[in-house]
Amino acid sequence: MSSAFTMMHSPVGTLTLVARGDRLAAVLWENERENRVRLGALHSDDQCTVLLETARQLGEYFSGKRRQFELPLDFAGTGFQRQVWAALLAIPFGETRSYAEIARQVGNPGAVRAVGAANGRNPISIIAPCHRVIGSSGNLTGFAGGLAAKQYLLALEGRQSLALDL
Repeated sequence: MSSAFTMMHSPVGTLTLVARGDRLAAVLWENERENRVRLGALHSDDQCTVLLETARQLGEYFSGKRRQFELPLDFAGTGFQRQVWAALLAIPFGETRSYAEIARQVGNPGAVRAVGAANGRNPISIIAPCHRVIGSSGNLTGFAGGLAAKQYLLALEGRQSLALDL
């Protein structure tokens, strides 16, 4: 089964929104690393209901009118990855968590690096807010959309005091 996609312009670059059936499967970055998210065949569909709704809600988020997304999601990954992605969804707007905190939350405190890897493969960026995960030092660390985009998203949510870890 192929997945539908559409593109949307945003303050953090052009985003590719991908749906599998009637669920959102991915929000991909303009300069996406090849094979970070595996989706299979894609076909353009600018009228897909879930993609139109995703674009609407993201627009509200970027304009400061939305703090929480209400979309049907389709995460494809391992059991551990899905646990980490569920933990991302539980991070409140304007708050951050460290990789170590997420590892403890998923019941595997020694899996900090595995949490980082799962976070890096999060297919539904922004909606599942991987940008809210920071280093234990409080500095910003790797991000598929780039550290400038991560800093922008955190500033949008009121976390302007965080520093880039370059």
